[in-house]
Amino acid sequence: MSERLITIFIQSFWQILLPGLTMTIPLTVISFAIALVIALFTAIVQIAEVPMLKPLARLYVWIIRGTPLLVQLFVVFYGLPSLGIVLDAFLSAIIVFSINTGAYASETIRAAIEAVPPGQMEAGYCVGMTYAQCMRRIILPQALRTAFPPLSNSLIGLIKDTSLAANITIMEMFMAAQRIAARTYEPFALYCEVGLVYLIFCTVLTRLQRTWEAKLKLD
Repeated sequence: MSERLITIFIQSFWQILLPGLTMTIPLTVISFAIALVIALFTAIVQIAEVPMLKPLARLYVWIIRGTPLLVQLFVVFYGLPSLGIVLDAFLSAIIVFSINTGAYASETIRAAIEAVPPGQMEAGYCVGMTYAQCMRRIILPQALRTAFPPLSNSLIGLIKDTSLAANITIMEMFMAAQRIAARTYEPFALYCEVGLVYLIFCTVLTRLQRTWEAKLKLD
């Protein structure tokens, strides 16, 4: 590796890491928090077989899981303005990432709820609990423990998917690397470097996941 390449690699690291801390991480955290709310609502609607809402929930999951995330980003950011709906790039990304992750996470939570033995719900009814109380106090605590590993994987996947936000003008890590590469004419080194930063973020999340999984097993 030449001295010039090493210098570029070192100087560009902070220029890539900073957008990661100020844009990629907030985008991931906010989107995932909203996605969990969407996922929980969608899963419960399907489990409880709420009239009218269950078919809508199934339609939502079917459409989102059957279309590419990049297409969804383009529809919201570039497509909606033709209908008179103009959204900020960051808000567009939040909406799309939340809805997309929520669809996948809803299936994870639904499967986890269905994995809880039916007798648990019946036991709750026997002591006078309502459906909502049974779900909140008995079913969901067990289901969320089961769902934790796949939900953590969804979070790790989301932090990588945020690189697609560069396509709608958001200055996150990947776009920062693209701009530096265009200026220095060293695309291979810069794209490897941004990949390294993503790897660092995902490694930290993986370590946290294992720690929490171990804690949940002890509880």
